Amino acid sequence: MALLIDIRASDWMEDGALRDLVAPLLPGVTIHCGPPDRKLTDVRMLATIQMQPGMVTQLPNLELVQKLGAGVETMLFDANLPVNVRIARLEPAEQAAEIAQYCLAEVLAALRDIRGYYADQTAKHWLSRPPRRAGETKISVLGLGHIGRHVAALLALNGFQVSGWSRTQKSIDNVHCYCGDDGLDQALTAADFVIAVLPSTPQTRGMMAANRFTKMKPGAVFINVGRGDLVVDQDLLLALKSHLGGATLDVFHTEPLPANHPFWETQNLWITPHVSGWSLGDGLLDVAENYKRLIAGKPLLREIDRAKGY
Repeated sequence: MALLIDIRASDWMEDGALRDLVAPLLPGVTIHCGPPDRKLTDVRMLATIQMQPGMVTQLPNLELVQKLGAGVETMLFDANLPVNVRIARLEPAEQAAEIAQYCLAEVLAALRDIRGYYADQTAKHWLSRPPRRAGETKISVLGLGHIGRHVAALLALNGFQVSGWSRTQKSIDNVHCYCGDDGLDQALTAADFVIAVLPSTPQTRGMMAANRFTKMKPGAVFINVGRGDLVVDQDLLLALKSHLGGATLDVFHTEPLPANHPFWETQNLWITPHVSGWSLGDGLLDVAENYKRLIAGKPLLREIDRAKGY
């Protein structure tokens, strides 16, 4: 019985680096690395970022796909992945903290008009502007799972008026929690900043469309660190032209973002290449733990309900 590590993201982590981390925790276990070039009948578990076309045909005895992160849509959307193959994700606290810091940095940059001062510097203009106050700024966080809760908590800790939205009712200290369709409308209309931290599910794909952007107040800023397919791109572009104050996007329908995409040339839209959360830290140790649990027939850590998509 064996584990396959196939990351294919050398700018983030090499397969061998993860192998070196988990191998001491799995003595005697064969760990294959890289794309399989033949059928690996001994592999019971795959650790990866996303499912690659045709991969499952090389792993006839696969039982578990361990996502090296949170979003599992590439596994769920893979029609070739047998229904009996289980899926698990990671919930690293370090990555959630990084995403929360990213969101705080974007909000603070807007409140202090940091980008405006960069432009003034280029033009050699000495112009001062009063900052907006945190205590008078309302922020709505869409999605109150593992990462969304970190985002909401950090913003509340920094003095912002924070609300959160999820499909079912949640409770977070110092955060007013909305739920359901009516709650979503309230969260959108109240906010100076809307931060999306939602997974990709049938319910969330295309959720941020014209009917939702029009509910946001003039000058409001939209930030997406969840999944790119939450947004109807053309509707966001129209909202930025009509009434939104700006948007920051770290995730997109297609990554890398195509060079001809209009987002690149939109004045009040800022792009980062899916880097809001980077480090998995001790969360990577769960790869070894889930292998042990799989073999022992024990409940997995953070197993996905394939029907729900999370």
